[in-house]
Amino acid sequence: MQVSVMFFSASVSIQRNMKRNGSRGCMTRKSRFGSRERDWLKSDTQRGCVCLYGATVDPQLPASGPQASSTPQPDLQLVLCSTSTSVEEMSAQRDGHEIYVQLHGDLLRRLEPAERPLQMVYDYLTAMGYADPVRVQQEAANSDLSCLIRFYSERPLNADQLERTLLKGVFSVRKGKTQLHKWAERQVILCGTCLIVASVKDSLTGKMHILPLVGGKVEEVKRRQHCLMFSSAGSQAQTYFVNFDTLTDYQRWHRQASKVVSQTVSLVDLSCYSLEALPDYLFYSQDVTHLNLRHNFMNLLGPGGLLHLPRFSQLKSLNLSHNRLGTFPECLCEILTLTELNLSCNNLHTVPVQVGNLQSLQTLSLDGNHLSSLPAELGALSQLSSLGLSFNNFSHIPAVLQGLSGVDKLSMAGNQVVCLEVCALLSMSHLKHIDLRLNGLRCLKGESPEAVNQLTHLDLRDNCLDSLDLASVCNLEMLNCQRNQLRALSVSGFTLRMLHASCNRLSTVSVYPVPNQLTHLDLSQNLLEYIPDWVCDCKNIEMLDVTHNLLSELHSRLLNSLSLKKLLAGYNCLQRVPDLLDHVPLEVLDLQHNKIGELPEGLFFKALNLKHLNASANALETIPPSGQSDESLSTLQEFYLTRNKLTEECGVLLVGHHNLRVLHIAYNQLLSFPASKLSKLELLEELNLSGNQLKSIPSTVSSCKRLHTLIAHSNNITGFPEILNLPEIKLVDLSYNQLNEIQFPDSLPPTLQELDLTGNSSLILEHKTLNLFSHITTLKLDQKSTTTGDSQNASTPWSHGYSEMRGQRNKLCVSVLAIDRLGDSVEACYGIFDGDRNEEVPRLLQCTMGDVLCEEVQHSSIDSVYMSNTFLTSHRKLGMAGQKLGASALLCYLHHESSEPGGYLSVTVSNVGTCQAVLCRGGQPVPLSKVYSLENCAEEMERVKLNKAIITEDNKVSGVTCCSRLLGCSYLAPWVLPKPWVHTEPLSSHDDFLILGNRALFERVSYQEAVGTVQAVRDPHAAAKKLCSLAQSYGCKDNIGAVVVALNIAEDSCTCGPPVDTTGPPPVPLPVSMTPAPSDTATLSSTSGVVSEFNSETSASEIGSEAGSTASDEHPSSGAAPRPERRCSLHPSTTLCGIIVPASVGLVSHMGVFQRQPSCATFSSKHSDNGLDSDDETPLEGVISNGSKLEVEVDIHCCAFQLRSSAPEGTKDLELEKRGCDYPNRKMRRQNSVVVSSTNGCLLAVCGRESSDLKKSPSASSLFGKKLSNGSVVAPEDSHNLIEVALEAPKKKSGYFTAPAQQDPEDQLIVPPCLEQEVREQLKGQSPVVSGPSATSIPPSLKDSGCNQSHPPPFAPNMVPGPGATPILKQVYDTAL
Repeated sequence: MQVSVMFFSASVSIQRNMKRNGSRGCMTRKSRFGSRERDWLKSDTQRGCVCLYGATVDPQLPASGPQASSTPQPDLQLVLCSTSTSVEEMSAQRDGHEIYVQLHGDLLRRLEPAERPLQMVYDYLTAMGYADPVRVQQEAANSDLSCLIRFYSERPLNADQLERTLLKGVFSVRKGKTQLHKWAERQVILCGTCLIVASVKDSLTGKMHILPLVGGKVEEVKRRQHCLMFSSAGSQAQTYFVNFDTLTDYQRWHRQASKVVSQTVSLVDLSCYSLEALPDYLFYSQDVTHLNLRHNFMNLLGPGGLLHLPRFSQLKSLNLSHNRLGTFPECLCEILTLTELNLSCNNLHTVPVQVGNLQSLQTLSLDGNHLSSLPAELGALSQLSSLGLSFNNFSHIPAVLQGLSGVDKLSMAGNQVVCLEVCALLSMSHLKHIDLRLNGLRCLKGESPEAVNQLTHLDLRDNCLDSLDLASVCNLEMLNCQRNQLRALSVSGFTLRMLHASCNRLSTVSVYPVPNQLTHLDLSQNLLEYIPDWVCDCKNIEMLDVTHNLLSELHSRLLNSLSLKKLLAGYNCLQRVPDLLDHVPLEVLDLQHNKIGELPEGLFFKALNLKHLNASANALETIPPSGQSDESLSTLQEFYLTRNKLTEECGVLLVGHHNLRVLHIAYNQLLSFPASKLSKLELLEELNLSGNQLKSIPSTVSSCKRLHTLIAHSNNITGFPEILNLPEIKLVDLSYNQLNEIQFPDSLPPTLQELDLTGNSSLILEHKTLNLFSHITTLKLDQKSTTTGDSQNASTPWSHGYSEMRGQRNKLCVSVLAIDRLGDSVEACYGIFDGDRNEEVPRLLQCTMGDVLCEEVQHSSIDSVYMSNTFLTSHRKLGMAGQKLGASALLCYLHHESSEPGGYLSVTVSNVGTCQAVLCRGGQPVPLSKVYSLENCAEEMERVKLNKAIITEDNKVSGVTCCSRLLGCSYLAPWVLPKPWVHTEPLSSHDDFLILGNRALFERVSYQEAVGTVQAVRDPHAAAKKLCSLAQSYGCKDNIGAVVVALNIAEDSCTCGPPVDTTGPPPVPLPVSMTPAPSDTATLSSTSGVVSEFNSETSASEIGSEAGSTASDEHPSSGAAPRPERRCSLHPSTTLCGIIVPASVGLVSHMGVFQRQPSCATFSSKHSDNGLDSDDETPLEGVISNGSKLEVEVDIHCCAFQLRSSAPEGTKDLELEKRGCDYPNRKMRRQNSVVVSSTNGCLLAVCGRESSDLKKSPSASSLFGKKLSNGSVVAPEDSHNLIEVALEAPKKKSGYFTAPAQQDPEDQLIVPPCLEQEVREQLKGQSPVVSGPSATSIPPSLKDSGCNQSHPPPFAPNMVPGPGATPILKQVYDTAL
């Protein structure tokens, strides 16, 4: 079959059969290609399909409302082609139409005739990280990819863009404020800075009246409906009245005109509009002085092209950055009025000599290009004062700069200057600021006998210098030389004000003479054993950072400096702090992680300005008094004393700190806290007493009216403190105590957001007590577990615990994935996701990544392949959420290295971003991850530089993120990629536990300290809490997340072997409860280890989750196999032998330390356009229906459970179960009598015979039950990608979300009545092995999963045999076609 280009149109008539899957549309099986076309596609991986979307609707504005499915959608054309097919060939068969490409939902670009769309897709996927050509072909056909790269057959119309670019219409117009002129119909145009009125109706050929609006007025005319008065500025001001026909037009014109008149300069901002040419009417605005055309695709030729820019006679500032120009437009050199020109990131290789004509030019930005030289004519620009040459290919400072006497700042970061000639700086006496960051600079040559007098600011960060001598630069005021390899540093101190030299190998620093003007000195993370004497002699030093060195003492002269306000001396070897003189101005003192046994006696009454003191992780047994008498003048506001040896006696000494707001005294030896003393701390806002031996919290805590955070976990507290009457209380953590009862007031404070009561084994809460918690965002409780025979078999050689803390953030942007058991195999999956400042992407990854991993391990046994594909697929599945937002991610997969269950265990770790994992082996930390940040990874920094990214001074890509690899943030490609680091480590009996944490945790807690901390705590949940508490006490203000996985690996890595002794007592895995669900689901009994979290305000719009059956989306099977039932896939929650089962509010989660975070939001089907007509739907039994809405309660936490597989007790039950399942259609109906296993409160509805098959189903196969608010169970649905919908759904703090419309009955497999009995008989004797000519023709997901295979096959929906059944072949294009 010879096919070069073939088109298939998806007309409006089949729009109801299009499934919305994260993007606009995806063809179902009904409308896919025929067998001949599919065979042609599969015969060559260089062949594929390009989806061409129409331009009827803006792609970023999805249709909404119940009638959305009947609204005409843009036509979708499916084009069969190869990687060699060009746009010209495609256009030849489409009447010459052009093709546009859109990346990441952002700008639209017209493709050149020679460009090849399919090859562009393949190149994009390869750059992402896909290596297998077959997988690239599969991914290219996936409809989710349209959120990353999409092609249009026409240019889509954007109403908002048109409004901001140009407004025009025919309206009634009157000139002047008097009544001399009459109203007349005229063409009116608002473009740029002017109002244009034609002299003839419906004609633009006559005289045009131009009214400049900048500085003028636009006012509403109250005497006339929908009328505006436009007035220009100045003494010769003119006025026009325009009467609009509709309120919409009136508001649109008023809004745009108001922006123009409010400007102080004549600025026209047309950035990010995908423009190829300027509007013709813009050239009437001759007063334009500033024109911003950044992020467009401006052409040189044609109407409105760059050749016409000289028509702006007053243009001073022009921004053409990010326009893919390729060459420097010489026509710009004719705009002699230009004072500022920005041509950054345009792939420029040369600068024309005509640039010398721009004699008025003052600022020239050429960053992010491929320049290696500059023309000599540039030296004629006498007024040029700023020249940007960063991230180009210069190997030396251009000689032309010698003639640019006006340039005082040179930006050359990110070039290739390996050696800096000092003598060259002498000839450039005008340069004061030089930025040479990220150049690979290795040396400074040519020591000159003459002093370099002009240079004041020098930035040499992130280079390769091992020594630096700048003694000849005598007027240097600021030096940045962080992150080099410096062992020696010499600097002139005559005018030195700031010196930043952290992250080097310095043992000493020489500065001469003494820098009396020095105010800031940063020498942290070096090898200093003492502080240089000249530092103590500085008279004006205000901030000194010497953390992470080898200091053994602090000089008294330094501490008694009359100027020092901030001293950071943590992470050293200090044993004492010298005594202070009176009236020391010190405000911040950080002494954590030293060996200090006592603080100076007069610290608090001699340093009266001290507001922040951190003395955590020392050997303090007491603290100094707050004053010399009962009256204290202390101004201390933050006091951190965690991890010392303090006793209850220190409580008496805290009384004098009346201004204390934050007190962390965790992990000491407190037996009590004086009640009378606590009442004196009336301004206290945050109190952390965790990890002591307290039996109670004084009732006087009620006197702390401003207290909003009380953390007192891991104590012996028996009674609930009297804190629920506090007006500002937000967070209470009393986990892992000995609470036995709680006496609550009639109503809880409305400010209470989080209450953690886990780990209190004696605590029993009544039903009426739980009703008081309805408004609390996060409630964590235990579930009482009982032991059954099945749960004994569910034990695994590991258990886990985790903790998440908001810190001082208003929202939690860290999420954790924890699955203790995947399917029948002894496997587990743990992950942590950190969104930095967004919570949407971490929640999405938390919901989807476990399912994706289950899918990928069935298609490959190579760790680097299935883990990389898991990350890349999760990146794609983020949809629109991942276009602008991103997250660091880390995934740990515990599995048998061989296919035999008795094979040795390994852990495969994969990560992007800054989340990290460490393994404790024999008491020592073994890092398993790689930190992908620009500061920590030199090869990533080089890769980003080669791609011409702009790295800002805080080492962030385009000022957005410091990470070079993330999931999401696709708009930063190719600088930021989703391809992960993958590492597999075999496990042995010497391996004690795993620690997973985000950046905030490991920035404050070292690997060694983290390992030592967990070793000292028996319970993994309590250990995770301790890690987070320590990080907070060490100064972390951000979100913190930690996961601890306790390992219990036998000598032969066999799961049935005896436990191995470790340095600490091994954690004991708790059995899983398998008792039937209690009738009163709101009553919770608790034991330590089983946690349930209630989250009543987390809306689906905040979560924006897709999480669903990846098996049906990624590699569907063809032939007679029916489509699996659709399920609501917004939040897969708990895992039952690999089956995702949502838990109900009031029910509990898994053993150990799982949280449950039920999502509570409301969706309408108008936000969930899946291409189905709601009128054609068949409502499901037991579903709460409200028009087109379906209220379903879901859970977002993936937890592992063991399925109860015992047979029904009676014949009647068996009969009811058989009637509850329609075998040919594989459709499960809700019945009153179903086999219900209480998996810690999660209901599972299973037809009787299929309970054994369910054990073999991966978590990605389907959702087998939803517990509704009325107790009913919903039949499963097929997967929907709801990420885009979830992000756009309005936030509603209720208990439910609305699921999308159900499946079209026409889209299900119908078995004829004559074959129904035969199908039933075949299903009864069905074997997991699919017959076929060879094993290679069977999809990996359908292969036998006997005892020799660790990955089970999916459930039966993909395996429905009939008469003459043929092998089910994997279809590459079923996803999109």
